[in-house]
Amino acid sequence: MNGLLLPTSGTVTVDGMDTRDPSLLTEIRRRVGFVFQNPDNQLVGTTVEEDIAFGPENLGMSPDSIRESVRFAMRVTGLEGLAGRPPHTLSGGQKQLLAIAGALAMKTECLVLDEPTSMLGPAGRRSVLNLLRKLRENLNLTLVLVTHFMEEAVFADRILLVDGGRIVMDGAPAEVFGSGSRISSVGLELPGPAELAGRLRAYGLDLPDPVLTLDDLVTCLCRL
Repeated sequence: MNGLLLPTSGTVTVDGMDTRDPSLLTEIRRRVGFVFQNPDNQLVGTTVEEDIAFGPENLGMSPDSIRESVRFAMRVTGLEGLAGRPPHTLSGGQKQLLAIAGALAMKTECLVLDEPTSMLGPAGRRSVLNLLRKLRENLNLTLVLVTHFMEEAVFADRILLVDGGRIVMDGAPAEVFGSGSRISSVGLELPGPAELAGRLRAYGLDLPDPVLTLDDLVTCLCRL
């Protein structure tokens, strides 16, 4: 989606721009930011501030614009107090926030994240997910999240379930995780609250379908 890999057949377009056109790659990569599963694979600066500035500098932004973009990215991600810290001294969650900040500093319009919480502990995972929700709600940023954690997928507007390189389900979370869901056929499990709700229905409790989040489940049980 941002030209790191080019299609060997078919086309990939971003806002009508073909990723195979070398003259468009800089603009495509500005519009579509990418966050790797392991943030160490994309952190290059000697300090947090320098790392965030790396992308804007390569885009040829003016020094004033770079400084403004770096301040904005640090403020949004909560990294202001870590500007002078070497990236290797950060926690896993902080490194992932730094990787996201680097994309935001380039004024990206779409952010693609490849399993960004899979290498994090509970605290780091919460901080990254909270930031992603804030980006979607406050900055109107398009997010494409690759994940095997169904508890993360329930917060999406649209889910594409992929198996063997093919889309096998495409719909809102309520459709994908609703009654008769096929996700078990591709080796995945329902989100915890949905699984528990199904077990409670089997014991005779009258719960709506689907129940996707812990808040949904608590609300339903309180109404019984």
